[in-house]
Amino acid sequence: MAGGTQPRGGLIEGINVTPLVDITLVLLIIFIVTAKMIDTPALPLDLPQASQSEELQTVLAISITADGQILVDGADTDGAALRDRVRQALAKDPELRAVIQADGAVPHRQVISVLDQLKEVGLTRVAFGTVRPEPTEDGRANP
Repeated sequence: MAGGTQPRGGLIEGINVTPLVDITLVLLIIFIVTAKMIDTPALPLDLPQASQSEELQTVLAISITADGQILVDGADTDGAALRDRVRQALAKDPELRAVIQADGAVPHRQVISVLDQLKEVGLTRVAFGTVRPEPTEDGRANP
């Protein structure tokens, strides 16, 4: 009979996939939003300010905390392990870029030491992580 309802316990002729599609799209959005947070590990660093800083894709993130700890992509590393990790990453991608994010309290010689270690293994595309200064009421950057 056309337009009638099926009795209980009968065969299911179709499955409503709308809730499945809704859940899948919500999960996709969540993964897209959190992918950026996973890419750059959050460390409490006091980065220097630069008005001419620019965003660039971080391939190899090297962080130096205020107590001198060196982290490569969020993993604790020492000098020899740093060179090994960079060699491995360069073998995979010869166009590798690195971003050094050093806390403001880190001595200059330690930053230069990390930079020298990167150059020893052949990594020459290096940038330094900064944050943009907060603008003041008159529109100029706060030093």
